[in-house]
Amino acid sequence: MSAKVLERFPAGSPRGSWTAEEYAARRRTEGQPATVVMDLKSDAFLVVDPTGDED
Repeated sequence: MSAKVLERFPAGSPRGSWTAEEYAARRRTEGQPATVVMDLKSDAFLVVDPTGDED
């Protein structure tokens, strides 16, 4: 998967993926692509632009 990471949120937070999902929803409302994926290695939820290239 080639995607640009926009933001990362720790998976161990009390709200779990909610903060990542809320951030992605705000991006989508602004007309920008965003989806949430789980990075198991870093134990974090990543908000990514699935159409972007990784830096």
